[in-house]
Amino acid sequence: MNNNKKKLKLCLVGSSGGHLTHLYMLKPFWKDKERFWVTFDKEDARSLLQGEEMYPCYYPSNRSIKALIINTVRALKVILKERPNLIISSGAAPAIPFFYIGKLFGAKLIYIEVFDRIDKPTMTGKLVYPIVDMFIVEWEEMKKVYPKAVNLGSIF
Repeated sequence: MNNNKKKLKLCLVGSSGGHLTHLYMLKPFWKDKERFWVTFDKEDARSLLQGEEMYPCYYPSNRSIKALIINTVRALKVILKERPNLIISSGAAPAIPFFYIGKLFGAKLIYIEVFDRIDKPTMTGKLVYPIVDMFIVEWEEMKKVYPKAVNLGSIF
């Protein structure tokens, strides 16, 4: 038996609202793992993640250079402190700096393209696709957009 196996530490990162709900639906996977969350410090996130370790990220973040810079600095600080070995996201913008910084520090990356995208990529999906270890889609049509993707069907 190998007792030197590194314990899994999970980072779940995403915007509040639908993206966060998407990640929360993976509870059967993450519930028994050491984990922390990165999302917007908004009422829906605080309510859903009550009792969970949560780091706030800057918003509004979509197509904002200012938010990207602030969230990149936050990603560096959080990842250096927490040292996750797996980062999972379903978007949106906050995932980008956490994925790129996480990759630099050896984390495995799993991205789940959102359910409402059937045949067109999201901006976040396009930006993280080249570096992820697993890219999950929920529609077979999306494999035309992301050829290396794995279709696991609907999470909903």
